[in-house]
Amino acid sequence: MKKIIFPKALKKGAKIAVISPAGAVDTTQLEKGIEMIKNKGYEPVLGEHLYTKYSNGYNYAGTEQERIKDINWALNDKDISAIWASRGGYGCQHLIQHLKLKNFTENPKWYIGYSDNTVIQSYLLKKGFASIHGQTIKTSSFGVTDESYDLVFDILKGKRPKYALQSHEFNKMGNIEGELVGGNLALIYALLGTKYSFDFRDRILFIEDIGENFYALDRMIMTLELAGVFNKIKGLIVGGMTNMGDEKENKSYEESFDEFAYKLISDRISKYKFPAVFGFSNGHIKDNRPLIIGGNVDMKVGEKVEIKF
Repeated sequence: MKKIIFPKALKKGAKIAVISPAGAVDTTQLEKGIEMIKNKGYEPVLGEHLYTKYSNGYNYAGTEQERIKDINWALNDKDISAIWASRGGYGCQHLIQHLKLKNFTENPKWYIGYSDNTVIQSYLLKKGFASIHGQTIKTSSFGVTDESYDLVFDILKGKRPKYALQSHEFNKMGNIEGELVGGNLALIYALLGTKYSFDFRDRILFIEDIGENFYALDRMIMTLELAGVFNKIKGLIVGGMTNMGDEKENKSYEESFDEFAYKLISDRISKYKFPAVFGFSNGHIKDNRPLIIGGNVDMKVGEKVEIKF
């Protein structure tokens, strides 16, 4: 298995690029997050098209060419020490065929984001680089916990996360160690069958999602099964599943961990022997604890649950 490269810890005053690789954002949505970067002792550097808007069936943060220009600048500029996505949405799939890593390979940097950014993180991992599956800048204005961001900054400083969880009725017991892959389920699903898909063999898979009908959730999980993913992975971590199904009919619609979505996933994986953790606080939820995609995880699932990088 290829050794995964972790970027260097950031020093005070380091420059963090803020870019919009997918959906459009307004200045008011990023003010708090950008100020937070400054307050932590770093210098935010805004991408040229951070606030650009381009409507083409969806409100993108610029044309494909404009978004490609910004992400390649952020990846390869030698003065940039980390890259923080403003938001997800849709659009990262437009970029991955055009990413350039010439200077990035000489100066690897953390890429931070989640949701649609799963696509970029899968690409980086295929090239051998770890990234941070954590809050975007925009969500800082939506009441996300301060700790969700503090833990990202801890990783930027060189600290590795360690989490203790409460047991969950759907957990499957066992102790394993392996490289973490995954992110947003819809994007994992969208990359299946392409050369940009994660390598699942002997990995621990993390999934989370938002706003899916239950049949669509089942379809994605079923597709993972048909693709042989569950025969390859060593373990599964299930994060946030929120705003699922019909808002009028689902009593758990606003919950971070939808009970029916969890049961649906649990039923599908019941015949497999790998250990599984349900209820991990990462995803489209207000308490979003960052994970390192490509990081080696020691996962213990018993009466107590521990996930340590």
